[in-house]
Amino acid sequence: MVHRRGGFCLKNRDLVRSRPAGDQRGNTSHMSIALVPSPDELNAVLPSERLLANGMAIPELRASFRHIENWRNARAVVMVWLWTALLAYGGVHWGIAVAIVAFLLMGPMHARFAILMHESAHRLLFTKKKVNDFIGTWLIAYPALIPISLYRRSHFAHHREEFGPDEPDIAFYRGYPCERRNLRRRLLRDAVGISGYKNFVALVGAAFKPSSRRVACSILGVQVVMFALFWLLTGAWWSYLAFWWLPWMTQWRVLNRLRAIAEHGGMGKSSDRRLTTHNVRQSWLARFWFVPYNTGWHLAHHVDMGVPWHNLPAYHRELQRAGYVTDGITFKNYFDLWRSATTPAVNAAERDDINF
Repeated sequence: MVHRRGGFCLKNRDLVRSRPAGDQRGNTSHMSIALVPSPDELNAVLPSERLLANGMAIPELRASFRHIENWRNARAVVMVWLWTALLAYGGVHWGIAVAIVAFLLMGPMHARFAILMHESAHRLLFTKKKVNDFIGTWLIAYPALIPISLYRRSHFAHHREEFGPDEPDIAFYRGYPCERRNLRRRLLRDAVGISGYKNFVALVGAAFKPSSRRVACSILGVQVVMFALFWLLTGAWWSYLAFWWLPWMTQWRVLNRLRAIAEHGGMGKSSDRRLTTHNVRQSWLARFWFVPYNTGWHLAHHVDMGVPWHNLPAYHRELQRAGYVTDGITFKNYFDLWRSATTPAVNAAERDDINF
């Protein structure tokens, strides 16, 4: 695959850079590490006694990794709504400082809705399909302005072949590494609501098209109900706009783009998931802010998308024990990855020298 951005042409093989001896993928003391692991960092350890050639657990173990804990997911759904209500109420009644904090924390709340929706799309939220689809649609996806039926179809295409011809999110993943100013421009566009505005206009426009009217009107109808509920809860008619719609339009766009880069930015098409999906060491701050519900263990999710969120850490450890996931392909933190996804500005002379 060839990545094009702003007149640059960069092939995936050019993303694999040599590093000094002993320099590990998570060590930035010498230089920023490459986005794509080099071939010598990909241990050929599969199949093993516990894992198949594709990284999935053997049938005797797979059932335990794929076990869905209904009570845990029910608690997650309840808690995400309780926190949303508390933040909206506090933002209205507890002063301007709390209002600012509540607005900022609604970004992570949108991340939680999105990841729970993702679990429902995989039918991993509840064991009973009708319960999974009803709660996932009406209590998670539609409140978060997500057409889950469309998302499910496109997301499964993403899992079938990352960076393939039907990849729905290629716009988020291609073009990396990019110049730092380009990434800043994209994030600024997200932060001020330009990206969100385009998404919202598309949603409203879908309500007038016969093929998408039912889903779009359902989502917009749920937003009307939420507007009323926010007003009823807080006593302020504007609380829905300030503490739900506006965070979705702005900061959620920033978090979503940064997470997308951290998952697949700059990678390429391959049968080896380690060449399509990044692996990042997890921290409590990242897990709180934009990769909740263990979604940061994204390589494990792509090796077996049937593993629910609460079992991803255990499955990740299984991949580590097998030697499939190593320190050599693991970013120390998300900032380390984002640094590798950007380069300083390149002038025209340098551009000619490096043959971009």
